[in-house]
Amino acid sequence: MKRNTRFLAITATAVFSIAVGSTYFTTDAIGSDSSKLGFESAIAGLDVSFENYYKAGNDVSDKEQVDEAIEEAVRVDEEAKAIEEEIAKQLEEAQKAEQETLKEQEDKESDKNKEDKTDEDNESDSQVKDEEKEPQKAPEPESEYKNVGISVADNYVNIRKEPNTNCEVLGKLYKGCAATIISSEGEWVKIKSGSVTGYINSNYLAIGFDAEELVDKYATKYAKVTARTLNVRSKMSTDSRILTQIPKGEVYQVLKEYDEWLEVSIDDGDVTGYIAKEYTQITVEFEEAISIEEEREQIRKEEEAKRAEAEQAEKLRKEREEAAKKAAKEAKRKEEEKKKQEAANKKPSSNKETATDKKPSSNKNESNKETNTSTNNSNADAKRQQVVNYALKFVGNRYVYGGTSLTNGTDCSGFTMQVYKAFGYSIPRTSRTQVGAGKKVKVSASTLKPGDLLFYTNSSGTINHVAMYIGNGKVVHASNPRSGIKVSKYNYRTPCAARRIIN
Repeated sequence: MKRNTRFLAITATAVFSIAVGSTYFTTDAIGSDSSKLGFESAIAGLDVSFENYYKAGNDVSDKEQVDEAIEEAVRVDEEAKAIEEEIAKQLEEAQKAEQETLKEQEDKESDKNKEDKTDEDNESDSQVKDEEKEPQKAPEPESEYKNVGISVADNYVNIRKEPNTNCEVLGKLYKGCAATIISSEGEWVKIKSGSVTGYINSNYLAIGFDAEELVDKYATKYAKVTARTLNVRSKMSTDSRILTQIPKGEVYQVLKEYDEWLEVSIDDGDVTGYIAKEYTQITVEFEEAISIEEEREQIRKEEEAKRAEAEQAEKLRKEREEAAKKAAKEAKRKEEEKKKQEAANKKPSSNKETATDKKPSSNKNESNKETNTSTNNSNADAKRQQVVNYALKFVGNRYVYGGTSLTNGTDCSGFTMQVYKAFGYSIPRTSRTQVGAGKKVKVSASTLKPGDLLFYTNSSGTINHVAMYIGNGKVVHASNPRSGIKVSKYNYRTPCAARRIIN
């Protein structure tokens, strides 16, 4: 190659430069459209330049070298194009792969969201089902005595005006008595019982379920008949003997409660039997608080009643002593008179009595009889009134089934028996047996006298109550546990019989 000819081909860096004389052709940045056009123009221009070069008589071998260079350049260009196409293809595949990857990710995300949503729905459904399957939590048990307090004090607990121990005492709640709880203030509760409203320290009360455990011990239960007619049986069995039948609406004291039966007091305690529990309505009654004023009055009456009992007992003792003395004196007089008569009969009589002499004596005896009868009637009336006055001293005292104490509690027949006993009269224990005592009298306000006993029957016609007539259409009697010994109209129930004890 001559020095005036210069040719440079660089293919390794993908840069092709050709210089002919002062002319240079350059291609760069393989893959761009402008580089392709520039390369093609360069090749065309190169052909023209070599043609002119050959015409100028230059060496042919140089031309061959150039042709080889051109071929090499074309080959390189083709390889570059192939590389470019491969890169483009790879790029396209990469983009496509990326798009597919993105799509897959989107699909997966969408599927995941759907799965999450499904899981949430399933979880929600599951929770709903679980909630549906899960049983409702049972409410906390609540006692029917949640607002009832029963005194558990050794004797009684004071009811105070304010919730502290430094204030006035309004009343007392004795052991076993009950109160209604109005509100709570710390350890204190505001209560109402009987006529007293005030405060008690809750430590002295059994409340709620604790109170329930004391009902049978301290309360009195009553059974009200709800069936049209209910059998009273001798045992807790429908195969047992029927003692009597009781009608709807009547109320009887429950002596003992069983699962299906109630033992009740019938005929004022003369008979006890069993009735089916399902045909009754049971009520429970407690004794209540007593105010300070009521207690003072009660104490006064109790002392008065005890004093009356003691005075009457002493009076009866003295009457019996006096009666015994009189009887002894009368017996002595009769004995002396008998002796005198016997002595007189032994002596001959010189004077004979005429009929005329005897007649005045007979009139005198008749007169004495009338006087004695009148005196006896007057004495009987006075005695009857004494009995009534004595009975009235116990009004307000307690009724106790089976009791015979005028001061500590008695039932109706125990009351009449004890009153008459205080005056020396002995009558049977029960109302059904007392109806056979004394003399029968007509049941009428015009014929009844103070002290007479009036008898009443239940719906089946059996005598179950007795009262004492006090005059003016009224009676005094031990009525029931609710009202105790009280005064009522004699016909508050229709009396079936009357008996006069003092004749």
